[in-house]
Amino acid sequence: MKQILQNLKSGIMELADVPCPQVGRGIVLIETRASLISAGTERMLVEFSQANLVQKARQQPEKVKQVLDKLRTDGILPTLEAVFNKLDEPLPLGYCNMGVVVDVGPGVEGLQPGDRVISNGPHAEMVGIPKNLCAKVPDGVSDEDAAFTVLGSIALQGVRLAMPTLGERFIVFGLGLVGLMTVQLLRAHGCEVLGIDINAERLRLAERFGARTINPAAGTDTVVAAEAWTGGCGVDGVIITASAKTDDIVHQAAQSCRKRGRIILVGVVGLNLRRSDFYEKELTFQVSCSYGPGRYDEGYEQAGQDYPLGYVRWTEQRNFEAVLGAIRSGALQIGSLVTHRLPFGKALDAYDTLQKDPHALGILLQYPGETKRVSSVRVNQTAASPSGGAIVGVIGAGNFAKAILLPALAKTSARIAYVADLNGAAATHAAKKIGAEQAVTDYKLILADPAVNAVFILVGHHLHARFVCEAIEAGKHVFVEKPLALNELELLRVAECVDAHPDRFVMLGFNRRFSRHTQKMKELLAGRSEPVCMNMTVNAGAIPASHWVQDPERGGGRIIGEGCHFIDLLAYLAGSPVVSIYSAMVGEGPSVRGDKISMVMQFEDGSIGNVNYLANGSKSYPKELLEVFSDGRVLRMENFRVTRGYGFNRFSKLKTFRQDKGHREEVLSFVKRVAD
Repeated sequence: MKQILQNLKSGIMELADVPCPQVGRGIVLIETRASLISAGTERMLVEFSQANLVQKARQQPEKVKQVLDKLRTDGILPTLEAVFNKLDEPLPLGYCNMGVVVDVGPGVEGLQPGDRVISNGPHAEMVGIPKNLCAKVPDGVSDEDAAFTVLGSIALQGVRLAMPTLGERFIVFGLGLVGLMTVQLLRAHGCEVLGIDINAERLRLAERFGARTINPAAGTDTVVAAEAWTGGCGVDGVIITASAKTDDIVHQAAQSCRKRGRIILVGVVGLNLRRSDFYEKELTFQVSCSYGPGRYDEGYEQAGQDYPLGYVRWTEQRNFEAVLGAIRSGALQIGSLVTHRLPFGKALDAYDTLQKDPHALGILLQYPGETKRVSSVRVNQTAASPSGGAIVGVIGAGNFAKAILLPALAKTSARIAYVADLNGAAATHAAKKIGAEQAVTDYKLILADPAVNAVFILVGHHLHARFVCEAIEAGKHVFVEKPLALNELELLRVAECVDAHPDRFVMLGFNRRFSRHTQKMKELLAGRSEPVCMNMTVNAGAIPASHWVQDPERGGGRIIGEGCHFIDLLAYLAGSPVVSIYSAMVGEGPSVRGDKISMVMQFEDGSIGNVNYLANGSKSYPKELLEVFSDGRVLRMENFRVTRGYGFNRFSKLKTFRQDKGHREEVLSFVKRVAD
C-alpha cells in the first residue's frame, strides 16, 4: 500500500510503498476513502523538516539542552548518531482520516466490516487504529465532510474549556480550519464572535458563519476594536487558534478581555506572558490538549480503557461523535472550507499547494479504494549467502533496534531476509537502511520461512518470552533483547522450550560483557588470588511513572528491564554464579520507588558485588561507574569510555575513542555462532 512519509532530516517527502497494518487486539483496520491535510500542523512539520540543522535547533531549544547533556556523558559520536538517527525517522503525515472498516481485532465492539468510520489515522491507503480513536460516521454525513471530524474535535475541545454561555462574546484569533470551526461552534452555543485574521478570504468565510471580523494588517487595532464591540466592557473570552511566534497575540487577548475573562490556547504562539495582563484582571489561561480527555494516555488510546461517562463526559472519542452530530445537524458547515481536492496519487502536489497557495485551506485527498492487504514489501533484492551462513529475520524496529542493534547486524556476514514491525513505515525504513530484503508487518512470515535460521527479537518486554518460544518451535536460533522474561512462569516456559529443542540456542542481549573495557578488566583479573569486591553505580535518569517501562505488565519495571544488565556484568567479571542477593528500595516519597534500589550479591567463589541503580541523579554525572577491588589493586571504569588501573604493573588506562558498550561484538558473536 501507499503512505505519505516525511524525512525530518532531509525534508524529502515520498509516497512510499509499505506493508499493510495487522489487526491486533483492540485494532480497527480501515481502508481510507478520504483524508484531510491539516493546513496548520502539517505545514509546520514540512517547514521544520526543510529547515537546516541550525534552524531546527533554534526552533527546539529544549531538545538542544538534552543534546548538550548527552554530549557531556556519552561523547560526541554517540550523541551525533542519536540526533541524526532521530531526525532520519520517517514521519507519517496526517491525522484526519475517513474510511471503511475492513476488519476488527478481538475486543472491538460496535464496529464491523463495511462501517464508515473516522479516525486519527495518517495519509495512507489502509490504517490500523485503536478502537478509542475511531468513531462511526452517521448516515447523512458525506465522506468528505467526515474527514474534518478530528480537526473539528480540536476546535470543540477548545470551546469546551472556554465554557461559553448564551449571549457571551468571544474573540477567535486565527481563522484557519480550526479557527473557522471554532467560530461555528461558538455561534452554535449562542455566542457572538469577533474573528481576527490577515487573510481576506478567511475573514469573509467567518462572516458567512455569523462572526464580525477585523484585519490587523489593514491597520485595525484589535484591542480598540474589542472595546468598541463590547461597549468598553471587554470580551468574555478569547480562543487562540493561530500559529505564530509572536507574544503579542496573548498580550492583545488579555487586554481585550473583561475582568476574570478566559483565554484558551489551541494553536501555537509565543508565551512570554506579562504578569500585569493577568494580575490586574484575574484572567484565566489554559492550554487545550488536542482532541480532549484521553489524549496521550496509553491506557485510553492504546489499551482501549474508556473513561466512565459519568465522570468524564467528553473523551476524545465522544468529542469525535459530537462533531459528527454537529455536521449532520448543520451546526458545522464543512463544504465551504474545502478549497482543493486531489487524488491520493498526487499527494505530493497537495503539499506543494499547501506551501505556495495563500488561498489553500481545506485540502482533501481522495483514495481509489480496493487496496490489497499485503503484509510484505520487497525492499532489496535477495542476497546470495554462503552455505551454512546466518539468514536472519528481525522482529521489532523500535528506536533502540534501529539506532544500535540493526546497524551492528548490517556489518556482519548475515543475510538479513526480513525486518518486521507493526508500524509498516518503520519496518520499511529500517529494512532500507540495513539492506534487508523485505519489510513485513506480520512476524509470522519470518517464522514460516524455512530459509531463515535465526531471529532477532527486539519487541516490547512483555512479548519476549512468547516470541522466543514461538521462534524456537519454528526451528530458529534466537537472539532476544533483555529481559528474557518478566516473571517466573514465563522463564519456566522458555526453559522447557529450550530443553525440548536442544538443536536451537538462545542468546540474551547482555551486551556489556562484550565491551572492550569489560574484556580488559576480565583479562587483568585473570590471575587474582582472592575474591573480588565490586561496586556498580548506575545513574539511570528519571522516567515518568506513566512510561511503559514502569508498567509491570508491559515493561516489568526498570530492574527487570535494565538492572539485569549489571547483575550479569558483575557475575561475568567474578566468573562465578550468584548464590544470594539482598536488596533495598528507597522509602516513601518519590512517585516511583522501584528504580532507586541497592542490591548486594554474594557469589559462589566468595566475591561480593553491589549494584546501586538510581534514577534520582544529575544528567551531568556519568551514567555507569564500576569499581573492582582485588589483590591490592583497583580498576575503575567510567561510562564504558575510560578504564583506569591502580596498582597494576603494566596497565594504567584504556580509553576508547567512543563509548563501547559491546553491542557490535555481541551481535557479531551471535551471527558467528549461527554460521558455525
